[in-house]
Amino acid sequence: MTTAPHYLIGIDLGTTHTVAAYAELAHGTAHKLELFPIEQSIKPGQVAARPLLPSARYHAAPAELSDTDTALPWPPTEPPQDHRPVVGELARLLGAKSRGRLIMSAKSWLSHAGADRTAAILPWGAPEDVPKISPVDASASYLRHVRSAWNAQHPEAPLERQDLVVTVPASFDEAARALTLEAARLAGLPKLRLLEEPQAVCYDWLWQHRKTLQKELDGVRLLLVCDVGGGTTDLTLIKVEPGADEPKLTRIAVGNHLMLGGDNIDLTLAHLAEQRMLGGDKRLSSAELSQLVEQCRLAKERLLADVAPDTATVTLLGAGSRLIGAARSVELDRDEVHRMVLDGFFPRVGLHEHPDRKRSGVVEFGLPYAADPAISKHLAAFLSQHRTTAAEALGSNSETPVPDALLLNGGVFRSPVIVRRIVEQMAEWGGQAPKVLRNERPDQAVAYGAVAYGLARRGHAIQRIGGGSARSYFLLVDTGADQAQRGVCILPRGTEEGREVVLAERTFSLRLGQPVRFHLASSSGDMRYQPGELAEIDEERFQNLPPLAVAFDRDSAQGGQEQAVRIAAALTEIGTLDLQCVAVDDPEKRWNIEFQLRRGAAQPVLEARRHPRLDEALEKIRLVFGKKTKTADPKAIKGLRSELEKSLGGRGDWETPLLRELFGALLEGLPHRRRSADHERVWLSLVGYCLRPGFGYPLDDWRVEQVFAVYGQGLQFVNEPQNWAEWWTLWRRIAGGLDAAAQTAVFHDLAEIINPDTAKRGNNVTLAKKRGYEDMVRLAAVLERLPAANKAELGGWLLHRLEKSSEPMESWWALGRIGARVPFHGSAHNVVPVATVERWLETVMGRDFRKEPHPGFAAALLGRMSGDRERDLEPATRHRLIDKLRAAKAPESWISMVSEVKELTEADEQRIFGEALPPGLKLIG
Repeated sequence: MTTAPHYLIGIDLGTTHTVAAYAELAHGTAHKLELFPIEQSIKPGQVAARPLLPSARYHAAPAELSDTDTALPWPPTEPPQDHRPVVGELARLLGAKSRGRLIMSAKSWLSHAGADRTAAILPWGAPEDVPKISPVDASASYLRHVRSAWNAQHPEAPLERQDLVVTVPASFDEAARALTLEAARLAGLPKLRLLEEPQAVCYDWLWQHRKTLQKELDGVRLLLVCDVGGGTTDLTLIKVEPGADEPKLTRIAVGNHLMLGGDNIDLTLAHLAEQRMLGGDKRLSSAELSQLVEQCRLAKERLLADVAPDTATVTLLGAGSRLIGAARSVELDRDEVHRMVLDGFFPRVGLHEHPDRKRSGVVEFGLPYAADPAISKHLAAFLSQHRTTAAEALGSNSETPVPDALLLNGGVFRSPVIVRRIVEQMAEWGGQAPKVLRNERPDQAVAYGAVAYGLARRGHAIQRIGGGSARSYFLLVDTGADQAQRGVCILPRGTEEGREVVLAERTFSLRLGQPVRFHLASSSGDMRYQPGELAEIDEERFQNLPPLAVAFDRDSAQGGQEQAVRIAAALTEIGTLDLQCVAVDDPEKRWNIEFQLRRGAAQPVLEARRHPRLDEALEKIRLVFGKKTKTADPKAIKGLRSELEKSLGGRGDWETPLLRELFGALLEGLPHRRRSADHERVWLSLVGYCLRPGFGYPLDDWRVEQVFAVYGQGLQFVNEPQNWAEWWTLWRRIAGGLDAAAQTAVFHDLAEIINPDTAKRGNNVTLAKKRGYEDMVRLAAVLERLPAANKAELGGWLLHRLEKSSEPMESWWALGRIGARVPFHGSAHNVVPVATVERWLETVMGRDFRKEPHPGFAAALLGRMSGDRERDLEPATRHRLIDKLRAAKAPESWISMVSEVKELTEADEQRIFGEALPPGLKLIG
């Protein structure tokens, strides 16, 4: 077995297909780039090598396939499971005939910051009996398949020991890149380089024309690479400068992440076919729609071909469902498909016409697609955003400079109809048609280009495309000047690989033994920044990245309590951002800063100015809960809250930074909260108020973990009803910061009291009365990280009680929260199934919303539009609910909540949370 790499291998881990290419690294020979045909199951029991591996995974039912049906020329690569996973062509074939078992678009999920990308959520919308895996694991399974196929043919040169390049969209942020690396690690490929896909396309073209580059690029000054893949549209500008021997190429701009591609065209066609099949208010399930989308993809490819039939038939196979009892077919007409694709996705627009940011994006299969599907509008916005850079490259004074060359990639550009449209659009904008660099292999160019890039790195045949970092990175800081959010540049756009930038102007004093969190933003715009330069951060020009964290051991500074550090940033050779804390007193002492991707986070909150009387307030807390205060005047304890308001103003105006500062003093007093019943009650009340809603501010997860240690200890003064009320209220207020395990533990403690079947056993009736049943119900309702089965069980208990009309009004609010279509802090994959919620709604709608507004609000939460058909009610049910709310003269905000996808009013946001949120903290979209 060789130790040095014998091959250079490029892998295009695509949304729709995964492709591999390679070149031998033998010395003294001309390098030849070759495609690696990937062996895969193409039919049950039949294996063949194919140029493309569909990025599809199918979870077969237990008795659906035999070992022989799925046998491959290598041993199983995954541990035995209760389902039989199939990857590749057979997976896609089976998925087109079955429902709810096919995973597609895993790559799109890697860039979906609104979901837990490491949680088992795919196949999205699958029945409970179908096993699920995470988007990271799904991506790893495609890479693992490629590795196994390669190693079976090259046992002397295993893939993990070769020089490996994996491609990612240029628009992928640092989180999505980190997750791609994690998928590769899980696949047994720990060492590789990442390359942006548009650059890979360009490298492939350069390799194919390496002997005639001067001629091919004569007169070209600015190249636009437009890569419309299955899940993303990726835009890149490359500056071309004449050289003595060959042109010099520099990547000067990349687009922001755009979840818009061939999948959206397929989905639009599927919606059209669905309407023709069913008509009216009926709709397919997510699983049925998934099957229909796959059929429409095949029809689209036929109808957009150069020689296309007049029509194509799409068929949805029947399975005795409530909507379709037998197979149904509809025909799609070639001309209407052309019109739909051209007018909807590539309309002719002016260079000033940009995407509509106000409209709501389509949410399908759990993925939030771009709000505006017009790719030409996104292209216009991209060129306008980078007009300064483009003008410099072109040597033009035009206000709207347009690239003079075009390189297209992606399956949609196999259609000459679409190619003509985009070339004509560019000609309208620029006054002349761009030179089109022909791409003869749009499905394989990225993989070939990854190999060409690897050869260029080794100095073979073609030079590398320069450009360095595609983005500028900023550390969000508190300037205390005003309410504008600012960031200090830690790595400017264009910084070359391997060059480290140390932020020498700013020193951070970090407490040892506690985690420290940093918030970053990035920008790919034209503005040029210098390290240490301040910039005002806004949502339009900057993208917030997931939080970063670093933990310092107390021993790391010879027992000191704090460590002064500076931030160092660099673009690594593998194509990722590397951040470290560097000790001021010893530059050799460093700590890695890593992205926190396991849990979602709200946008970072700007720190306000330090309250001028904060120290006074903290001292008042310490006088009651301090270590040296053995006793305290009962009046001082009971009056602590009012005393704090005398120092700080009304509690309703305390902003999040101030609340967390107060929490710090309360946390110090945790060991002394049990001095008396008053101590305990006041401590619980203040901690819950200061830490609500348990997330949304740096280090809230750490704070909640410290407080949850109290849960296992329980109350000291168990005979005080008010202490119980504050106990349950504390956990309700910070439930958003509790992980799934903590929420499950709380649920099991409450279940005995809430479950009608156990509520009357033993002394449960007495406990419910003494410990505050209403508060227990409100707490149970906000445990959004519970599995859907537990939530359905809980909602059933409450509905049973509500039907007896002896339940407190809080139970209606609780039912709405439990079955809400849009979670407040949890993941969408844990919502209660639609069928269950619709059964609940039938009971709720039996109430008179005029006389009882609480059931009306619960119904609005149960029927709230999310845009995701897997979560939304059937249209007919939703329309009945809207009519009932209108008849009851319910608030317009409730009605619009059910009728369209929209943000909540502040009043409704507070009503859902149960009380006011800290000023300025916006958590619900």
